[in-house]
Amino acid sequence: MKNSGYVYKHEQIQLRFAEPQDSSLILQFIRELAGYEHLEDQVEATEGRLKQYLFEGKKGEAIIGEYAGAPAGFALFFHTFSTFLGKPGIYIEDLFVKPELRGRGMGKTLLSFIAGLAVERNCGRVEWACLNWNAPAIGFYLSQGARPLKEWTAYRITGDAITSLAAGSYPG
Repeated sequence: MKNSGYVYKHEQIQLRFAEPQDSSLILQFIRELAGYEHLEDQVEATEGRLKQYLFEGKKGEAIIGEYAGAPAGFALFFHTFSTFLGKPGIYIEDLFVKPELRGRGMGKTLLSFIAGLAVERNCGRVEWACLNWNAPAIGFYLSQGARPLKEWTAYRITGDAITSLAAGSYPG
């Protein structure tokens, strides 16, 4: 594993920004997260797509967390914009720590680092979604000062529905 380029290093935990050669590791983490969330059948990502969109297209950023020099987790995020605040924000798409390494501070370090980036980049908020059944993650997020947005419902449009909507023929 790479020993330079760390943006955070304390005791056993090291963080670094992901690079194109990390695409296979990021994909591995995505698959592990999907397995934990019982969503393996929804993973369509490939190493090529990750390289194309994260590193060539700069559509998002990823942080790799290492514990005692070995890959332990990651966070993948991108910038949003709040019209109400008139400022950018950060949306965390995924934050994952290998189950056997949870409880050692990696998740808190990743979340804290992203909060630091938000401050450094003058962002007005950091947001993410969490599955309603994921009590351990919800407990962790609450313990870090996060609060659920109970007055908002997330909506999503994917696949053929995007194509239909773009063509002006609305399904349903």
